[in-house]
Amino acid sequence: MGNMNRVASAVLVSVCFLTTPAYASGGGAELESADIDPDNINSLQRGAANFMNYCSGCHSARYVRYKTIGKDLDLSEDLLVENLMFNADKTFETIEASMPADDAARWYGTPPPDLSLMARAKGVDHVYNFLKGFYVASDSPTGVDNLQLPGTSMPHVLWELQGYQEAHFTEHTNEDGSVTSTFEGFEQVTPGQLDSEDFDNFVRDTVNFLAYMAEPVRGFRVVLGKWVLIYLIFFLIIARMLKKQIWKDVK
Repeated sequence: MGNMNRVASAVLVSVCFLTTPAYASGGGAELESADIDPDNINSLQRGAANFMNYCSGCHSARYVRYKTIGKDLDLSEDLLVENLMFNADKTFETIEASMPADDAARWYGTPPPDLSLMARAKGVDHVYNFLKGFYVASDSPTGVDNLQLPGTSMPHVLWELQGYQEAHFTEHTNEDGSVTSTFEGFEQVTPGQLDSEDFDNFVRDTVNFLAYMAEPVRGFRVVLGKWVLIYLIFFLIIARMLKKQIWKDVK
C-alpha cells in the first residue's frame, strides 16, 4: 500500500485504546490467554507486517528503531525498507505514525497513543482480547464497542478480517436495585476474510510483536541470564571443592 493511501486510510483507523464515556454497560469476560511465543521469529515477522499495515497509520512506536527490528527479526535492510518502512527514509529512524498529530487531535480530540510500551502497560492478554473484543453497538459513534474497553473511540480496524459480531449480555438486578450485566458470548453477524482460528493467529502475531517492541532486549537478557546461572553454578562447585581442601585436616 502506498504512503498516500496509508495517510488517507488513517482517517478510518481512529484512536486505539482511547476511551470516551461508555456506550455499553456490559460486564467483561475472563481474559483469554494470548499464548504468544516471543522466540518465534516467523510470528514476530508476521506481527511486524500486521502492525505496519493496520496500526502505524495512526500509532507511533518511538522507542523502537527499524534497524533494531531488522536485526532482531532477521530481516535484511532491503526487506526492511520494502516491507516495513512506509514513512521513513533511514533505518536508524523510529516508527512514526502516518497521521499528523495535529490532524489526529482535531479529529479525535487527542492524538492516538504511542504503542511502544502498550503490551507492558496493559498486558499481552488484555491487548489480545481487546483486538478480538469488538462488537456491533448501534448507539456508538463508530458503530461498535469493545468488551474489554467499553466506550473506546477506536473503530473496528480489523473488521474486514474478523467480520462483525454481536455481544450477548444477561442483566441481573442486585439487592440495592442496581442492574449489572454479565457477558454471555459473541455471535457472528457477518463473516470476515479469515476464519476464527486464522484471525486468532493474526491477532496473536500482532500482540507478539507488540510484546517484542515493549522489551526488545528480552532475547539478550534471557541469554545473559543463562550464562550468569552457569557461572554461578560453576563458581559454587569450585567454592565447595576449595572449602573441602582447606578444611580437610580440621577434625
